[in-house]
Amino acid sequence: MAFVAMLMAWPLIVPQTSDASDWAVTEGTQSGTTEFAVVGQEAGIVRDDDWSVSRRFAQAPATGTPDPGTSQMIAYQMLVTMGYPANEFDCLHELWRRESGWNHFALNRSSGAYGIPQSLPAEKMASAGEDWATNPETQIRWGLGYIQGRYGSPCAAWDFFTQRNWY
Repeated sequence: MAFVAMLMAWPLIVPQTSDASDWAVTEGTQSGTTEFAVVGQEAGIVRDDDWSVSRRFAQAPATGTPDPGTSQMIAYQMLVTMGYPANEFDCLHELWRRESGWNHFALNRSSGAYGIPQSLPAEKMASAGEDWATNPETQIRWGLGYIQGRYGSPCAAWDFFTQRNWY
């Protein structure tokens, strides 16, 4: 019973945000652990053990259709145009929320991964357009192509991510 109560209270304990500017990676952490320092509202520790943050969310939460004018709406429209069912967006939303907070300027200082899909190396996104460093639409186009080519679908990429904490 206590376990069920904890599961129900989890969203109240761990607030969610999609703003990557709220996160900053700290370096020099223990082996197998990446720590995030709070710049805004939220903090967490991602570990490579059974209590990994990625394993707490084995199924992507439903997000619905995003508001027009956002990077998420661009991604949603591209996803549907590519022939994916609309519910694949739930997985894509959670994947890129975790990777970059949907921030097209997100930079992982330790690896050099960049942008909404966290391309590594960042310059790979140039294959989708010369404006890859500043245009979220170009980054999304590249990221969806990468996901389609490597995993087949956003939910397959999300499943991979939940098991390994990278994709």
